Amino acid sequence: MKIFYGITKWLFILCLPMLLFSASIGGAANCAALYRHGFDKYEVGQTTGLSDAELDKAAGGLIGYFNSGEETISLTVMKDGQSFTLFNDKEVAHLKDVKTLFWLDYWIFLGTLVYALVYASFSIWRKEWRRLAHGLVWGSGLTLGLMLLLGIGAMLNFDQLFLQFHLLSFTNELWQLDPSKDYLIMLFPRGFWYDATVFIAIATTVGAVVMGGVGGITYSSAGRSRG
Repeated sequence: MKIFYGITKWLFILCLPMLLFSASIGGAANCAALYRHGFDKYEVGQTTGLSDAELDKAAGGLIGYFNSGEETISLTVMKDGQSFTLFNDKEVAHLKDVKTLFWLDYWIFLGTLVYALVYASFSIWRKEWRRLAHGLVWGSGLTLGLMLLLGIGAMLNFDQLFLQFHLLSFTNELWQLDPSKDYLIMLFPRGFWYDATVFIAIATTVGAVVMGGVGGITYSSAGRSRG
């Protein structure tokens, strides 16, 4: 039984970075304000020729698509008084792959959340406060260490990090788009993805700090009550 408890504890610790990171990715993917910030910062309206209203429509359409049961996206916008389909066949196929990744992220979040809640509930039921707190502190430390590595990698060579992500995540070359004609890469230039990575890392770090703080306070309180 001691081995079983040890395994469940370490699974809990390993779950926490995945829980926080997947939550941050999902939050970024569904954050219209992040899209708008990128559009403004990188002057996407000037690059694409789309008005702010049409850019917001594109962002809303993408967010809706990522959370829908639709297999492919069909998004029509207005430019110079003419309506047209925003994404071509290659972009639509790539967005289908991207949606698959987002849904994988959602499932990882759900799975780790369920395990973390079950473990925490069981620990509280058994009044094993220090054991639970220890797991929270270790999970927080592991998360902070991983975010530090991500931050260093992004600062030293974000382009290489971004390239390796695509090579590992996609089994095709649909992500290799032309910035002179493909609206998807015009909407989301390289700088947007750097900012999104920073956003995700900061959100995950904040979550880890809060979690570690709760764990530390709980550990100290449990120690005093035992004393």
